[in-house]
Amino acid sequence: MSSIYQTLKEEAFEANMQIPKRGLAIYTWGNVSAFDKDKGVFAIKPSGVPYDTMTVEDIVVVDLELNKVEGKLNPSSDTPTHAELYKSFENIGGVTHTHSPYATSWAQACRGIPLLGTTHADHSANPVVCTPMIQKDAVERAYEKETGILIVNTFLHPEKVGAISFDGSPLKPLVPSENPMVLVAGHGPFTWGSNADKSVYNAAVLEEVAKMAWVTMTVNPQWKSLPDYVIDKHYQRKHGKNAYYGQGK
Repeated sequence: MSSIYQTLKEEAFEANMQIPKRGLAIYTWGNVSAFDKDKGVFAIKPSGVPYDTMTVEDIVVVDLELNKVEGKLNPSSDTPTHAELYKSFENIGGVTHTHSPYATSWAQACRGIPLLGTTHADHSANPVVCTPMIQKDAVERAYEKETGILIVNTFLHPEKVGAISFDGSPLKPLVPSENPMVLVAGHGPFTWGSNADKSVYNAAVLEEVAKMAWVTMTVNPQWKSLPDYVIDKHYQRKHGKNAYYGQGK
């Protein structure tokens, strides 16, 4: 008998399989979840299961309080982080965490990624944010949950955690749906989207942006951020109310 969560599990499975396909992680380094807001549950990769042996039936379904709803295996150890994002960020239906090399390198350097070119501006009108380093007491209290809370506060209440922009200035609150990616200091990237597939797409975009920024700053150490008028043009033509990129509806 087919599970009432079968479609959700398939969505999560297909999105997880994009991680190795897109070169975003090796071995078991990464996870994707798919959220059903109406049912209040999300499907997520099982912990420590390699992508090349994983099946749809291995996907685990949990509720927002981390109770296992369906599945025989343990869910990803990052499940509490995903739950915090679903509880706090509106209109997201998928979350991806990877250890993609360039984005993770920026996270390990504890640096946000400046907005240097139109590739970045096509997807966000702001630099990619890096959270502050998680505090020792938070790690000891509930590491994965506190990682989610740190991401949420960095976006919605940056003053609580002392979050700063890439240039060292205080960070202003950001709209998660307009900035669907973050670097967790010392750890790696998390991305989100309207569904699981879109969250992986944003993870792939983040990795390319991180790589391009690294190369740009190596080629020209006197780099400058893209002018605001170019940023606005590229972002608005793709996401604004008068957007004209693509073929429309």
